[in-house]
Amino acid sequence: METKTIIHDLRTKRGLSQDALAEKVFVTRQAVSRWENGDTVPNTETLKLLSGLFGVSINTLLGSPRQLICQCCGMPLEDEMVSREKDGSFNDDYCKWCYADGEYMYSDMDELIDVCVRNMANPEHPEKEVREYLKKTLPTLDYWKRYEQLGDGGKFDEFKQQLIGEINALGVEGMPKVERLNALVGSYVNLAYRLPNGSTVKFLDDSATYLGNQLECEFGGDRCFGVLANMDFILVCTYGENGSDPELVIYKKR
Repeated sequence: METKTIIHDLRTKRGLSQDALAEKVFVTRQAVSRWENGDTVPNTETLKLLSGLFGVSINTLLGSPRQLICQCCGMPLEDEMVSREKDGSFNDDYCKWCYADGEYMYSDMDELIDVCVRNMANPEHPEKEVREYLKKTLPTLDYWKRYEQLGDGGKFDEFKQQLIGEINALGVEGMPKVERLNALVGSYVNLAYRLPNGSTVKFLDDSATYLGNQLECEFGGDRCFGVLANMDFILVCTYGENGSDPELVIYKKR
């Protein structure tokens, strides 16, 4: 699809006139008309504004001229998977599991491979095959080729270790010691907890990225512990298969 059609469709889906769109991105109505007629395309700064307004990447606005691939884990990217900067703008070099709010989530390639293998392995592509593929592919990606330049000198890893210490210090009965925290997007782990009055409440932001893990209960049974944390809080819960019947154990401000 061409840029002119994409802008027209996004504008009309939002119920915006050409004048209204022009006002929102600081151009004239004539400029919008020229985009939609295919006479011109928005400049880089205007593309950034349109991207933020419509919630799509610049690559999508330009008709997806290139296949986006996360430069950390190699995942093919669609708009709903693309990471964002602290200001909410898209960073189409990474998925939202590998980069969030200006922070890289992984500094250890082997740790990332372990996480990817758990999510990618299946009967058609067994664990050994997936692991070998990742060990071959990841070193060719921009993040790992430029890790010394892009890394934060271990500060984020220090933060994760601090969180792990705080979580383990809670001494939750039946919960094993946390050894690793992975990047988890809010929409995948934002469970609804039932209150005594029968209503439900969610504590997370679907669009945010958190650090967390799933742990099997030391006492056995079919329920797991879930741990989630960020700069502001630590949350511990239990739940059944596929997140069913969640119960909040601890929600603690940091």
